[in-house]
Amino acid sequence: MIFDIIFSYDFYVVAIGVCILSIASAMVGCFSVYKGQSLVGDAIGHSSYAGVVLAFMIFQTKNPLVLTLGAGIIGAISYHTINVIINNSKIRLDSALAIVLSGFFGLGLVLDSFIQGNANFSNASQAGLRNYIFGQASYIMREDIIFISSFSAIAIILMLMFYKELIICIFDKDYAKSLGYSTKMIDNVLLVMMISLICVGLKTVGAILISSFLIIPCIAASQHSKNIKNVLILSSIIASVSSFSGVLISSTVDRMSTGPTIIVVMCILTLLSMVFGKYGIIAERKVRIQI
Repeated sequence: MIFDIIFSYDFYVVAIGVCILSIASAMVGCFSVYKGQSLVGDAIGHSSYAGVVLAFMIFQTKNPLVLTLGAGIIGAISYHTINVIINNSKIRLDSALAIVLSGFFGLGLVLDSFIQGNANFSNASQAGLRNYIFGQASYIMREDIIFISSFSAIAIILMLMFYKELIICIFDKDYAKSLGYSTKMIDNVLLVMMISLICVGLKTVGAILISSFLIIPCIAASQHSKNIKNVLILSSIIASVSSFSGVLISSTVDRMSTGPTIIVVMCILTLLSMVFGKYGIIAERKVRIQI
């Protein structure tokens, strides 16, 4: 039975789509994690749901591109709202993230409740909007793969174009300024990469879990290497293995959601890496004993 699933067309459509998204997200997420803004992606992911609902209310269509653009705009607004709060008040980053995350996500839920059964929005079907909260990876279609691949390609191309600048700005911002780099522009490049992957991943993994694709693979990879290039490669491998395994498990076991299953597999690999990795708990204890 398992071989019938592995060699089925539907399985490979879902597996390819999720793997492409997870690989691109893992690589871009490394820059976010090393910049110390890993939870910013979580805030943007939750906030972007409000953009999905607003886009539907304005255009009364569930066209994926329209909803993705709406999510992207609100995601960008939420990011800049966080910066305004921490730059113009004594509120710390973690508090600002909590305020923006809960505020925008709550707005999305309120608007979603408002349009349910509202006659003003009866011209377009509202069914499926809440799927953007938890995602529906198991229902990926061929068109979705093209959509995911396009946005992932944009993010990867930007990463390759600004790779050197991203590395310098993340690890030594003062040195980057001395070289004449615009750190604000590089921050915006990273923001565009993050938002593009977060928004395109909403339909697949959902607003709640998409940030895990950005954060967890990098944490796991960091337990095996301190070289940024190696971490990028390892994080993409961990992400792809987790995605393929998660899709396979959810396809063979009844009532197993694909997105959450992928995240569970990622977490298991991360825990194993934290224990047995080159820079994991066991390795550190051996070093301490030798000292």
